[in-house]
Amino acid sequence: MATPPAPAAFSLRRRLVLGLGVAVAIFWLIAIVGAGLIVRHEIDEVFDSALQEVVQRVLPLAYSDILAREADDTVEQRLPDAGRHDEYITYVVRDAAGQVLLRSHDANAGRFPKGLAPGFVTRNGNRFYTESAVSGSIVVSAMERPGHRAGTLRKAVLAMMWPLLFLLPGIMAATIWLVARGVRPVAELGSAISARGEGDLSPVASAGLPAEVLPVGQAVNALLEKLRRALEAERSFTANSAHELRTPVAGALAQTQRLIAELGEKSACARERDRAKEIEAALRRLVRLTEKLLQLAKAEGGALRADEAQDLRPLVAFVLADIPGSDRVETRLPDRPVMSDVDIDAFAVALRNLVENALKHGAPDGPAGVTLTEEGLLRVTNRGAILSQEDFRRLRQRFQRGTSPEDGAGLGLAIVEAVARGVGGRFTMESPADGAPDGVTMTLSLPLVRPVLRSLA
Repeated sequence: MATPPAPAAFSLRRRLVLGLGVAVAIFWLIAIVGAGLIVRHEIDEVFDSALQEVVQRVLPLAYSDILAREADDTVEQRLPDAGRHDEYITYVVRDAAGQVLLRSHDANAGRFPKGLAPGFVTRNGNRFYTESAVSGSIVVSAMERPGHRAGTLRKAVLAMMWPLLFLLPGIMAATIWLVARGVRPVAELGSAISARGEGDLSPVASAGLPAEVLPVGQAVNALLEKLRRALEAERSFTANSAHELRTPVAGALAQTQRLIAELGEKSACARERDRAKEIEAALRRLVRLTEKLLQLAKAEGGALRADEAQDLRPLVAFVLADIPGSDRVETRLPDRPVMSDVDIDAFAVALRNLVENALKHGAPDGPAGVTLTEEGLLRVTNRGAILSQEDFRRLRQRFQRGTSPEDGAGLGLAIVEAVARGVGGRFTMESPADGAPDGVTMTLSLPLVRPVLRSLA
């Protein structure tokens, strides 16, 4: 059954910024709508009050002006233009018969319906206010300029919306900065965890973490502690088991060798002698397996970096001198020191396993090469069969052996892989070998410690 693809990871920063931006815009628009309703109510009150005030001021003035006329003077009068200006409120004065007696300079009498009832009236979108005096013989009607209220309300709403257009980008920019600053501890915590090597199970520094992220750091530290205890228990069991096996296995091997010597070369004891040699070979394999298990426990122990750096070149010669068949190994070392803080035991374990693999699984009696470069690359080559990447992946696993008839535990390359992880390096395999038609090149990259150059005073 195919594994469903993992969902794409979302950005918490993007969600927060977009969410806050949309929330600010929505609440601002809601505030504008509410403020618009309030402004509209206030505008209605102010404009209605202005209409009423105009009529109440014009009514006594119109009454005095009409009384001062001649009895037969019914000619409509229009107030003179007091200057170029917009007249938002116009008025008309009529008599009881509807005859226009007086009007403001910008008033259009045709827009004032006759027979308007006293008070406020809205007709055809126009707002009117009417009052009468002298038993209805004088009627004054005031009209607001069409669209004035709507225009005023629109300008007020736009005046409240313009800040949103300018403030929203600023708010989003500030939000981006604040969110980035707020989630920085999370990113730093993730970087601190991802930058660790596989053998580094020390607690993550939780100082400076915000209260929301502190439980995550504490949970990670608790998980690391559980993992450390589990790994220590596993490694301790492996190391102790291998160590405890060494003494009885060595004793059994010694007794078996003594038995072979006692049997001698007598033909009557040939069967017993052959069986004793088989037991000796099995015990030797068990000794080698025990040794490999101890090396694996050392490689997976996690403490593979020393406090001080040292030159690796003398260690290469020292390790090769203790390997059987090292006379077939061609060594190339640089002229300058290769300073590294790799634990010398871990380096020796890795080099020994690489060379033993090259000698055992290469061409019979064929040469092997060991090269250490100034860049900290340890290369071991041999001549033999060409292997594929699938073969390399299989041979890196524990207890996986190649096709060579030589005895082996199938742990050599797994030990080298563990050392590479523990020192923060990399272990690669290529076939054919560099500059050869066949064979394998195994490369282990090691951390270097550059010397600090101090200027002379």
